[in-house]
Amino acid sequence: MNNSGNENNLTVPATATATATAVEVTKDKNGVNQVVLTNPRGAYARVTISANRRILLFCGAVSLYGGQVLSWKTDRGEELLFTSSKAVFKPPHAVRGGIPICFPQFGKRGMLDNHGFARNRIWVIEENPPALNPSDSNGNASIDLLLKPSEDDLKTWPHSFEFRLRISLGADGSLTLMSRIRNINSKPFSFSIAYHTYFSISDISEVRVEGLETLDYLDNLCNKERFTEQGDALTFEAEMDRVYLNSKDPVAIFDHERKRTFVIRKEGLPDIVVWNPWEKKSKAMVDFGDEEYKQMLCIDGAAVENPITLKPGEEWRGKLELSVLPSS
Repeated sequence: MNNSGNENNLTVPATATATATAVEVTKDKNGVNQVVLTNPRGAYARVTISANRRILLFCGAVSLYGGQVLSWKTDRGEELLFTSSKAVFKPPHAVRGGIPICFPQFGKRGMLDNHGFARNRIWVIEENPPALNPSDSNGNASIDLLLKPSEDDLKTWPHSFEFRLRISLGADGSLTLMSRIRNINSKPFSFSIAYHTYFSISDISEVRVEGLETLDYLDNLCNKERFTEQGDALTFEAEMDRVYLNSKDPVAIFDHERKRTFVIRKEGLPDIVVWNPWEKKSKAMVDFGDEEYKQMLCIDGAAVENPITLKPGEEWRGKLELSVLPSS
């Protein structure tokens, strides 16, 4: 995003151990606050944190509204995440693109609104987060975010929690999202979660996905009926909406036209969601272009089939690591 000439700069806390890493808050030409993290290689990421604040990460951007990664770029400026040209960036709408966080419910598998409320809430920057293993942030530019339920949230989902999210950009350009969810309630609760990642691709008809072979999956287009994947690779000729179960191996998206391969690795997230709306459903979504399904593919690290249950005081940890490699 472009910055205006009369920016107000402010140093903010961040976890960043890479040499010459800098963190500051600025304003763009629309008066929107941004947190900028840079590292020596200059890759780029952006995450949305609130309705009027944005964070720019080395190789990415995060918004405080939804704690949502909006952009992830290579050091050559190539965008790796898809965001619809019709996406709405004003609450209470979720942003169509980037990496929305679906919590505490995935889809409509419960009593809450679609995909829960975390992607529609304002997160805060946590200045002194609980310590992680040194290897989790070594050499990375990172930002720590925190979400707690509001009074309105507790009326619809009466469970107190602390959701900590560390978003890190590695020296190799990899993007990592690490979640810690703690039950600070007096009774157990269960939740589902998904990192609903919109990958930017050349053409949905030309990509293939590997790493899901022989897995069982639930087909949401067939009333969640269970099937077993028979092919060596997944290709796309129509709408797809599946939850692959007990996925342990890395998943790869091969995009031959752009000569690159995305690799998805995860911990604490047993399932993989694969989604593309195709033509008919694209035309029915007001925040999505009629032909944009050709340029995106959602592959989510998730816990969907078996919700995670936390006893009082217990904490769950999950990790999603995204990397991109050149390919022929």
